[in-house]
Amino acid sequence: MNLRCSYCQTPFTIGRAQMLAALQHMSAENLHHYDAHCPRCRKANSVARQRMEALFPNWQQALQEQAAMLVAPALIPAQSIPEPVQAEPVAEAAPESTKKPATKKKAAAKKPAAKKTTPKTPSVAKKKKATAKVTKK
Repeated sequence: MNLRCSYCQTPFTIGRAQMLAALQHMSAENLHHYDAHCPRCRKANSVARQRMEALFPNWQQALQEQAAMLVAPALIPAQSIPEPVQAEPVAEAAPESTKKPATKKKAAAKKPAAKKTTPKTPSVAKKKKATAKVTKK
């Protein structure tokens, strides 16, 4: 089931297993809505029971089949279950003790930047004052 968070607008899905568990919980508690939590903001988004039942119409039958599968593994004959295939051993990498440990590079000591020496010039305001005095005389 595809949903969109009503708070952050992130699209997310609910799988069939989660829908089945939600429908089972809603029927046991006699609820009308399921709170699907957004994977991004973790806020609860309510999903109507009718909508879930419309998308998963035979959920009671699927629940019974799932319960039967949990009990049934003891009833399955051993001949029908294939044996697991063993993989060939892979050559192991060099042991950790022979590897050189990673060393951190020392940061180069930064020298303070040399101050720029500029000839001192009178500011514009001082120049105006000096010219004003000359013109008044």
